[in-house]
Amino acid sequence: MTNYRDRGIVLRTYKLGEADRIIVLLTEHHGKVRAVAKGVRKTTSKIGARLEPMNHVDVLLHRGRDLDTVSQVDLLSANVDLRSDLDVLTAGMALLEGADHMTQDREACPQTYRMLLGALSTLAQGPSPVLVAAFYWKLLAAEGLSPQLEECVGCGSPDNLVAFDLAHGGVQCTSCRSGIALSAEALVLMRQILGGQLVAALTAGESSATSEVTGLATRAMEFHNERRLRSSAMFEHRR
Repeated sequence: MTNYRDRGIVLRTYKLGEADRIIVLLTEHHGKVRAVAKGVRKTTSKIGARLEPMNHVDVLLHRGRDLDTVSQVDLLSANVDLRSDLDVLTAGMALLEGADHMTQDREACPQTYRMLLGALSTLAQGPSPVLVAAFYWKLLAAEGLSPQLEECVGCGSPDNLVAFDLAHGGVQCTSCRSGIALSAEALVLMRQILGGQLVAALTAGESSATSEVTGLATRAMEFHNERRLRSSAMFEHRR
């Protein structure tokens, strides 16, 4: 087996056997990696606590056919602040889930890695009601699925944009409307997120518009991935 070292963010873990865990990492240079961490569920393990979801680590791995093996782990950031508040923790897990759904095993995706690292850092500085939504829209845009927000996807009109159609990937006017209702305030937020004004969008206070943008981002992620997000329940509760 070949050894390699990379930096990564722990997306999730699950049990294997009596003492091991499988760790799913989004790495900087090797994409999403699944690796066995042997003996980490034992009380004597020195690395178990370093391999918790949301942790940023420097890891040495042995490449295997299906699963790699964790050999060494150095903790870069434990993101302890993200676990001190339930709402913040839930938002953090939603970020991890979105990145997990939008990446493939062993396919390098440095942009997604950097986006996730930045989103977790922003969350640690203080939650924003549109942070998760912004991350989802940015993930979709990075995959070539950026929505049409300037004119109706049906007729091309730039006026009276009142709805969003998931299948056609953009806004609709009153004449073409068949999708989900979209307020003018929510449309402004979406344009800020995807139009280079992300900082302004993240400073928005919680409102019906931020709930709209979050709900729509979640539905767009589910639509394009053809599976439901576990974090959907959080967004539905907020709406």
